[in-house]
Amino acid sequence: MNMERSPGEPPEEWLLDEPTVRPYVMTRGRTDARGKFDLVTIAVTIRATTGAEVGLDPEHLTIARLCRRPLSVAEIAAHMDLPAGTVRVLLGDLLEKGFVAVQQPQPEMDVLDERTYRAVLDGLRAL
Repeated sequence: MNMERSPGEPPEEWLLDEPTVRPYVMTRGRTDARGKFDLVTIAVTIRATTGAEVGLDPEHLTIARLCRRPLSVAEIAAHMDLPAGTVRVLLGDLLEKGFVAVQQPQPEMDVLDERTYRAVLDGLRAL
């Protein structure tokens, strides 16, 4: 490896065959999603995109295509090899424009519910 390089030239290991787009560029620097998206939130496309919609980038279109079948935020992130935070922001854009619908996970049973504790204790006593 040649250690000498001209000023301003990136190190050889930084040079890639394909251009890289950083996630914050895809979201235009935004980090807050328009909506609440857990990793297990399910998204599904409800309106087809033509590709000519204003404000939709290639990543938005990819998510819309992937979500023709219901997928979780984690699955979308894995398919696109993107951080979940980036996917959340992009999904928020699609949700706001009416291209996707989301379903939040059903809340777990309230573990602080006294009735549950009483039922468990009654069951243990019955043993």
